Amino acid sequence: MKTLIHNISLILHIDQHNRKHKRGKELGEFPTTENAWLLVEDGKIADYGTAGSEPVADEKIDAKGGMLLPTWVDSHTHLVYAGTREDEFAKRLHGMTYEQIANEGGGILNSARKLRSASEEELYEAAAGRLDELIKLGTGAIEIKSGYGLTTESEMKILRVARKLAENFPIPIKTSFLGAHAFPEEFKDNHAGYVKQIIEEMLPKIADEKLADYVDVFCEKGYFSTEEMEKIIVAGKEKSLKSKLHVNQFNSLGAIKICTKHDAVSVDHLEVMTDEDVAILAASDTIGTLLPGCSLFLEIPYGPARQLIDKNAIVALATDYNPGSSPSGNMNLVVSLATFKMKMTPEEAISAATLNGAAAIELSDELGSIEKGKRANLILTKPLSSPSFLPYNFGHSHIEHVLINGKIYE
Repeated sequence: MKTLIHNISLILHIDQHNRKHKRGKELGEFPTTENAWLLVEDGKIADYGTAGSEPVADEKIDAKGGMLLPTWVDSHTHLVYAGTREDEFAKRLHGMTYEQIANEGGGILNSARKLRSASEEELYEAAAGRLDELIKLGTGAIEIKSGYGLTTESEMKILRVARKLAENFPIPIKTSFLGAHAFPEEFKDNHAGYVKQIIEEMLPKIADEKLADYVDVFCEKGYFSTEEMEKIIVAGKEKSLKSKLHVNQFNSLGAIKICTKHDAVSVDHLEVMTDEDVAILAASDTIGTLLPGCSLFLEIPYGPARQLIDKNAIVALATDYNPGSSPSGNMNLVVSLATFKMKMTPEEAISAATLNGAAAIELSDELGSIEKGKRANLILTKPLSSPSFLPYNFGHSHIEHVLINGKIYE
């Protein structure tokens, strides 16, 4: 089956060199094709060219002067959760900090209590509704973390829901085991006991059932120490699970050095970075994933995107979609925030949200750029004056169609 998309004003290729990611100033390298067409065959990009050389196809999609770019890749989400936390949002508006709310039993522990009482079916229905919305907003691949269970049974429940989403939706879904998201109430005075449970009970069962692609840890004051994080990273490696870590959200604790030593796929958040942290990350192949939606919602610093890019780091963007600190999965908003809050150029932000996002979940061989042989997961925009209009005109939908495996997603 061949589908021809024609009358495209501009194809935003992102890359044409089969790179797994773009580093430093490469983020701003932005190959395009004007007055173009693109051919899809068997769900993949078969060919593209300029108007006048269109091939014969079984069906046609008229782009009507819109632009074509790869779908967003959201490499950091907590999509499976039970219940919202707008009550905590209201408390913050009355002057409480995120840390104060967490110390009163709110935050992650609040979500954990709600999730433990929810059935797998309830969690699936809620998460499926969210995922359908995100695909329509242009997300064509996603990562989903556990972390709101904090018991073996509940962590596995979240990951089973994520796997069921992967079976029933047409986009790639990667999963991360984040049992080390917080210390549950029953282990508040026995941190070593909970780390032992993660390593000796949770990890083996999750690995045996192949429920996770990665292991994750929230390394932060009041949560998991660098030593505890390293123990869990090493235990994950023994189960063939690479690591993707929450680090440097509120404090710089030396976690970056440990993560890069263990070849972490990504380190995420990075709102608080020292010059040494930046230098270590930039010298590594670990991807720095920035989450500006979290900074917006919690009113905390934004990750130092400009500094990281200028020092030649690999930078990606993601939503951190979760009910407590980033209750939005809209990657279009993330791209906008990256430009006017983190001083990324439109080209850098779009590259970080596509190819580098795909690299952050090891999918850049098949997604993240418009190159022959890759999946035809594509955003077709309404007619726009330039790529810069996408982040500039924030809060508006510029999507005409989302194509997943070459088919319009309804």
